[in-house]
Amino acid sequence: MRIFLVLLSLIFLIIPAYAEENIVILATTTSVENSGLLSYILPAFEKKTGIKVKVIARGTGAAIEMGKRGDADAVFVHAKEFELEALKQGYFINRHDVCYNDFIIVGPKNDPAGIKGLKKASEAFKKIANSGTPFVSRADKSGTHMKELKLWELAGTNPKGQSWYLEAGQGMEKTLRIANEKSAYILTDRGTWLAIKDRLELTLLFEGDPVLFNQYGVMAVNPQRHKHVRYKEAIQLINWLISKEGQSLIGSFKDKNGNQLFIPNAK
Repeated sequence: MRIFLVLLSLIFLIIPAYAEENIVILATTTSVENSGLLSYILPAFEKKTGIKVKVIARGTGAAIEMGKRGDADAVFVHAKEFELEALKQGYFINRHDVCYNDFIIVGPKNDPAGIKGLKKASEAFKKIANSGTPFVSRADKSGTHMKELKLWELAGTNPKGQSWYLEAGQGMEKTLRIANEKSAYILTDRGTWLAIKDRLELTLLFEGDPVLFNQYGVMAVNPQRHKHVRYKEAIQLINWLISKEGQSLIGSFKDKNGNQLFIPNAK
């Protein structure tokens, strides 16, 4: 009886450890989570490989920092300049483009700043600043926030501390809801906008400037930096995302109105 109890206790110790090996932690941006993309595509990967993906959605900056600390096995984000810098520093390896969409500016239907019809996003930002109309920023070091700061720079404007500039410190969906409550302008990725726009009073006012291109990429945490990371599982996930099957699923993801939210472009 005593031997049986010892064996039983060993089994209970082994099973969780084994199960833990079948998990990969993916730190990602809130836009791919809020849009519903991951809940749409990941079940196919989990069924095929038996690897469970634990998704932790943060802003891109926070997701990259998680990877740098070894708190994730892979990151799926959208700030290519910062991704390549972290790659160069040796924190990550095996980065690949996965898909893209674009950023847009949405705001009150009466467009008090008069940005509709403009050709450059920087001009739109300058008019918003000059009008003093509320603008809500994610202010969370996300890829969207980084793009927004670049646009303010191009507009020759520093909005920090201005009464009309509101810093949310939230993910994309929550920040859109705040902008809706404040009847404010906001920069958003198109995927999240399409996923929730029917629940908002805001409207799309600016799109099409090439500077608003929004590339998403995936990369694995470097196992030379953090020996404990599940590198093998991370590579399986990355290879699947850029495979014909993964790319096809990403391309087939649409909102209820039939709009394609992400364009696959893995090479």
